[in-house]
Amino acid sequence: MVSQLKSERPVSRLTPQPWLLASETKSVIAALTSEGAEIRFVGGCVRDSILGQVKIKKNINISAKIQDIDIATPEFPRTVIRLLQEAGIKSFVSGSEYGTITASIKNIKFEISTLRQDIKADGRHASIVFTNNWIIDAGRRDFTFNALSMTPEGDIYDFYEGMNDLSQGLVRFIGDADKRINEDLLRLLRFFRFFGYYGSPPADTNAIVACKKNAKKLPNLSGERIWSEISKILLIPEPEEVTMLMSKTGIFNYILPEAKNFERMRLVSWLETSVNQIVIVEPDALRRLAALIETDAKGAEQLSKRWAFSNSDASRLISMTSPSLTIDPTMSANDFKKTLYKFGTGIIRDISLLAWADELLVTPNLPSDRMEGWENVLKKCDNWKDLKFPLNGHDVTVLGIEEGPHVGELLLSVEGWWEESGYTAGRKACLKQLKSLVKKKKNEFLSNSI
Repeated sequence: MVSQLKSERPVSRLTPQPWLLASETKSVIAALTSEGAEIRFVGGCVRDSILGQVKIKKNINISAKIQDIDIATPEFPRTVIRLLQEAGIKSFVSGSEYGTITASIKNIKFEISTLRQDIKADGRHASIVFTNNWIIDAGRRDFTFNALSMTPEGDIYDFYEGMNDLSQGLVRFIGDADKRINEDLLRLLRFFRFFGYYGSPPADTNAIVACKKNAKKLPNLSGERIWSEISKILLIPEPEEVTMLMSKTGIFNYILPEAKNFERMRLVSWLETSVNQIVIVEPDALRRLAALIETDAKGAEQLSKRWAFSNSDASRLISMTSPSLTIDPTMSANDFKKTLYKFGTGIIRDISLLAWADELLVTPNLPSDRMEGWENVLKKCDNWKDLKFPLNGHDVTVLGIEEGPHVGELLLSVEGWWEESGYTAGRKACLKQLKSLVKKKKNEFLSNSI
């Protein structure tokens, strides 16, 4: 349990950060402090800036540009809005119940929150009161390193030994882990996300015990919130370790009992990151989910409803878990071109990576020619240019065919001919083929009429 508070004095100072020196950040600082108020930066921008300058136990890639900039202030929301308006900075209320204002300059967003104290929480919502006490505000946060704050001058305030935990790869709740989770159940999943990114084994015992105890409450969260966190967990560079820990802790029993194929997911995530120097492949949470779960089309549909997926994501998950096509590097060039034309590059990439991972499960040392074959499949996806069939229904009706099923039948026939030609025939050649079919159709009609 973390309870020892340090004095309210800065414990360190960071060298100037690029995001802190940006003109947009300086404009927001000037606006919020124009009447003498103190502000501090909080959250990920502070945590990740510290990671860039301190020696840490875990090897973490913190080269990504810091985009989320959170600011805390003792000023009330109405004052924050006024100060921003007077400075000509666009803003809107993004969290009215928590006193959060979002300011925007040149597409850079700043979330500005009034210092607050949580009075009552039910696992999803909290009743709050505003305060001017930085320690109280820090104490309501989830993990020790997320309670760190920094002044515009770079002075770091650390009330819960967050810097030490960050350097040691320790992910610890502030105070009582069980209490923290019951204030907001999403913190249970956030623990595993932060452990995956910043933690070093073994995981904090108090946290694991509290997560295991409260896992059964997770279905009380909305499907959207669950997927929002799970998708971030799946995008961890090496997600198998943390997902297996979630499984051992019993988390998936309540939110994703379909999670069975951890090694398959590991291989898919490895392929995504290892081949992206050769072909266009980005780490993808939905693809990794498809690799992880063991289900059929019906099960994928049920999961999509449970987590409120969009229609496109639901369709994609179903396509990956129950593919209607088979991809193999030995396919002929024409057959592969037909498949690309019919299904598109997106699902081809998905199914190829999953099939490639399946082969590696059986044969870890896959022959080099087979590995190159899968790479070539993905290269063909990169080089593919979408094709458009050059004819439409109007081209049929102007030849004297009445609107109806015959129009579609004729177009399909010409399109099949166009595909067999390798999609090389232009509009003129396709019209010639169409006229030939229409003439044949009319002759058949005349013959049947006699």
